[in-house]
Amino acid sequence: MTFIALGLLLLAISGEPLFIIIGGMAFANFYFVIDIAPATLFTDFYRLTTMPIFVAIPLFIFSGYLLADTRLPEKMLRLTNALVGWLPGGLCFVALIACSIFTAFTGASAITIVGIGTLLYPVFQKDGYPENFTLGLITTGGSLGTLLMPCLPLILYGVIAGQQKGVSLNVEDMFIAGLLPAILLIALLYAYAFFFGIKYSPLKKFSFAEVAAATWEIKWELPLPVLVVGGILTGLFSAPEAAAVAAIYVLVVEWFVIRDLNFRKLISIIRRSMIMNGAILMIVGMALGLTDVFVTLSVPEKLFEFLGQYITSKYTFLLLLNGFLLMVGALMDIFSACAIVVPIVVPIALKYGVDPVHLGIIFLANLELGFLTPPVGMSLFISSLKFNKSLPTIVRSILPFIALLLIGVLLITYIPALSLYLLEFTDKPAIIDPSSLL
Repeated sequence: MTFIALGLLLLAISGEPLFIIIGGMAFANFYFVIDIAPATLFTDFYRLTTMPIFVAIPLFIFSGYLLADTRLPEKMLRLTNALVGWLPGGLCFVALIACSIFTAFTGASAITIVGIGTLLYPVFQKDGYPENFTLGLITTGGSLGTLLMPCLPLILYGVIAGQQKGVSLNVEDMFIAGLLPAILLIALLYAYAFFFGIKYSPLKKFSFAEVAAATWEIKWELPLPVLVVGGILTGLFSAPEAAAVAAIYVLVVEWFVIRDLNFRKLISIIRRSMIMNGAILMIVGMALGLTDVFVTLSVPEKLFEFLGQYITSKYTFLLLLNGFLLMVGALMDIFSACAIVVPIVVPIALKYGVDPVHLGIIFLANLELGFLTPPVGMSLFISSLKFNKSLPTIVRSILPFIALLLIGVLLITYIPALSLYLLEFTDKPAIIDPSSLL
């Protein structure tokens, strides 16, 4: 096992795909430690592919890639600018709202920085905003939509956490629970940007004519969030059904109505989206196998016994959890973190009485910062390449925004109602089955 562990470590250092490392750990433990046929791992893949909710992942990925390859970013900016651009600091508000919505549907901060950031950067420069502030706002805005439905990390957490013993959770719960925390984070950043907006952004008059023109330009894409978000909130659609509706609607509108697509572009979009889906499938499938190892070896229980010697308070545990997740976010991308860390953290958190849905929002709010923290912060590298700035320059520009997001994370952590209040109005609240923990 020592030689195998060293071999896997060398593979990780050499840049081998994450699913190979996770799968290698699972296979080695099955064969050498648990004495179970390693082929058991493939039953986890079968279980994963038969989950109805998992159908939503490739469909939402496909929809996001379709939207990213159209003129939607430009249309969205025009509409949000017409609606809220007249407010003090309206341009900053436009940036935050547009970035959040675009990330929620594409599931990737990198696409948002490239798609929305490219359009916003020259506008901020024209209005005379400090370059550091502009870079920080756009780079940070790329990650804000992580808690907004139907963003992919919400689905992944729901799928993986829902497989843990004692958890009764569905992805629709996660979609609803993320709304208020997402609004809180946007409000905190806007409160900071407001003062820059007063100084640098000239006040604009509200124009009904511009709102009408911008709405008409985006008239075919505008029903999409209403269909997806409204359908899920009202119970009209489940998450997989909403994903199917989104994929079909976007494809029909962009190909046959707006005609922003052609056959060559569609093939490219299908290829890129399915490569992403395949990568997620491999990571999550291998992670479920590793979860079986953790359960069989009672890893969460042993960790809880160890922590219980020093930590008896739920609130102290949550503070420690925040610190741990911030380190995880700095070293691991959000998809990998969901696959590896959730199976360990969820059983321990349940024993401390943390609601699994609240835990999920804490988890993702912390990992949202992972987009912005070196050495793995993807948004930092994308922003550095896109705007041709050094990495230290980008890091300095986001420091005030990271401080505000940290305040937001603490509020989300210690005020559970932010995550759970809206669930009181649904007929499927998230629950913990106490008997299953005995």
